[in-house]
Amino acid sequence: MMMIASPNDLIYFIEISNTLNLSRTAKRIGISQPSLTLAVKRLEQVIGTELFIRGKNGVVLTKAGQRLLSHAKQLLQLWDSVKSESLASHYEIQGKFTLGAHSSVALGTLSGFLPTLLNDYPKLEIQLKHDLSRNISEGIINLSIDIGLVVNPVKHPDLIIHKLYDDKVTFWHAAEKNVTQQIDSGEAVLITDPDLMQTQWLLKRIHRQGIKYKRMVTSNNLEVIANLTANGGGIGILPTCVALSAYPNKLKPVPKMPYYHDEICLVYRHENRNIKAVQAIISSIKACFIGKK
Repeated sequence: MMMIASPNDLIYFIEISNTLNLSRTAKRIGISQPSLTLAVKRLEQVIGTELFIRGKNGVVLTKAGQRLLSHAKQLLQLWDSVKSESLASHYEIQGKFTLGAHSSVALGTLSGFLPTLLNDYPKLEIQLKHDLSRNISEGIINLSIDIGLVVNPVKHPDLIIHKLYDDKVTFWHAAEKNVTQQIDSGEAVLITDPDLMQTQWLLKRIHRQGIKYKRMVTSNNLEVIANLTANGGGIGILPTCVALSAYPNKLKPVPKMPYYHDEICLVYRHENRNIKAVQAIISSIKACFIGKK
């Protein structure tokens, strides 16, 4: 494991370099001489060589010590800057945060809170990440994503999960349907994303019920499925939020068909709940969905 110099050890090193006397430095900064000697040894272990040559009247800087002294004050200034920025990100509403959501969830939710949030907090930067909900959850667990809007999240000890609203995935057709959009016509075409768990469950359900279709068109983009369905391409398997947000007047649910219940949830890690910027983002998201559960 790589060792990093302690800021206190660097401060002690600078003080010794000014006095070139361990006992005088110990008195000056108020610690024992053995503690000061240990600090020097720790720093020499980090650097990998001696920093001082001991003599009868004190110490003298080695070449390595002289080089370190030329950079030590800059290192401490950089450390102070890093501490200030880190504290600011904890106590102030600023900094860069990653918000994850499936693209379809993002289309139906982000516009409800993100423009206002960015307008209210000019020092806040939001980076969007779009992926399957299970991958968004994994990103939050491994710290690559700060906050997620996740469909049916799996419980995890590191996560806080807050339900925002219910949705359902079911079968949709165009308001003016043709033969490919009539489930009992013998010519029905399904348009769906077969990789989604909800789709797989629904396909098994209609198979058990003896409901048949002739062909299937597959796509991993729910907006494409909604567009094709609205324009007569077939029967689309879609979340209600996608169907109604994309084509509220053109898409209708197929009557008496099974549906899969979804929960759209706000997800973040326990340790992030006290960061002011995260609190502001969470509050904005929750306020957007009050009454929608």
